[in-house]
Amino acid sequence: RAGRRPAGGAEPIAPAPAEDLPVVPPEAARRLELILGGTQIRVLPEWLEAAAARGRRVPARLLPDLLERGRSDRMLRPYIARAAGRRGVWLALQNTEWAYLVGAGDDPGGGPEVWRTGTRNQRVAYLTALRGTDPAAAREALRETWGREPAPDRAAFLATFEHGLSADDEEFLESALEDRGKDVRQTAADLLARLPDSAYAARMAARARACVRAEERTVQGRRGTWVLVEPPRTHDEGLARDGVPFHPTGSFAPGGRSGGPVGTRAAWLREILARTPLAAWTDLFGLPPMEIVCLPVAGAAGRAGGEGAEGRDGDARAARDVHIGWARAALRQRDVAWARALLKGGVMVDEPEALADLLRVLPGGERDQAAADLIRWVDGDPDLLRVLERIPGPWTGRLADAVVAALAAAAERRARSHEHTLTQLCRLADQRLGPDAAPRLEAVAARLGAAAPGPRTAGGHTAGAAGHALAELIETLRFRHDMLKELSR
Repeated sequence: RAGRRPAGGAEPIAPAPAEDLPVVPPEAARRLELILGGTQIRVLPEWLEAAAARGRRVPARLLPDLLERGRSDRMLRPYIARAAGRRGVWLALQNTEWAYLVGAGDDPGGGPEVWRTGTRNQRVAYLTALRGTDPAAAREALRETWGREPAPDRAAFLATFEHGLSADDEEFLESALEDRGKDVRQTAADLLARLPDSAYAARMAARARACVRAEERTVQGRRGTWVLVEPPRTHDEGLARDGVPFHPTGSFAPGGRSGGPVGTRAAWLREILARTPLAAWTDLFGLPPMEIVCLPVAGAAGRAGGEGAEGRDGDARAARDVHIGWARAALRQRDVAWARALLKGGVMVDEPEALADLLRVLPGGERDQAAADLIRWVDGDPDLLRVLERIPGPWTGRLADAVVAALAAAAERRARSHEHTLTQLCRLADQRLGPDAAPRLEAVAARLGAAAPGPRTAGGHTAGAAGHALAELIETLRFRHDMLKELSR
């Protein structure tokens, strides 16, 4: 274009390979241009994901702007990799600042030589793919280079063992418990905790049974089975080696709605239970999970049904520790029966966040109803936001109904503190709530007076902040509705 020839006989750049996917429709391309220009930028991941799911790719002319976005936003990179097409990778190779795209997707490219010459991300992707097809080959490939890898890389490579994890990996993981890298040891312990027949599981089960046991008791003339709880009194090298630190995460944090600190002994107990096979409890009590979680619990320091507030508080703390430990174990072991029992048993009334984490264990057909029930239970409580943060989108069907009801209730509460809650709820819902909820929220906004920020309702409540938050949410939902419609043409 400048009318000059390159000096020194420079070789031309190889052309981009032919695309194997069609480009998105023109309307969708125009909307992407708007998004990249700053309009509703938060929906960019959804646009990219929806385009890839429909077998479409980003128009070539928008690739530079998109790749530049990914340079400063790491969270976008996997989405870009799925929708950029072959030309996106080709373009990224021409600019070192966009080279993150090469190997950013699930396929590292290049075959086995990537394991010898690739970046850490490329090697992780390669090992992940190999674990999915031949776990033994992946394990041997890592064993050969293990001693030469830096500790952060060892931890990242070991984490790929979650794919295709089996008893064949136990020996390798046990040896990793002696690794000099803290993250490596912790990753190995977390993986071993998912092998119910391993020596690690047996060690944890023995520790757990020393802390939690069944006892027949007669209370107020009724005889039944009680769960007697006594947290471990000491912390030894064996416990540390098996992934239970002296100060587990949250050991000094408030313990749920009770507000009191958890304490190190209780934190040790929770960690041990979280790493114990749940079958240990069905064997011990001889009951199904639903009946086990409903058994009365007593702290060993007091008597079951102990007199006075101190005894009742001690029993409540013991029950909370046991149930949280079981909930963490159900999450780690992906145990549907235990997750269902803890969600439906009504025993974790002051730990809604732990219950929200269990939702992902349930089968898809049960998840939305269970999430809707949990949202209705915590509606009006500060925990609602933290619960919703743990429920991934899309929120549709009965779950969407519960979210809309919670938004409506928050909008119509008169206390000023609820305006902040509503603003946060709207911000959380704008990317997860199904776009078809917009008409129902418009009815709520109309009652609130959202169309005219600042007015007072008949009850004297200032609708400005609440109305503005709802109006922005509705605008985003409408934008997303049109966006998805365009991509489906």
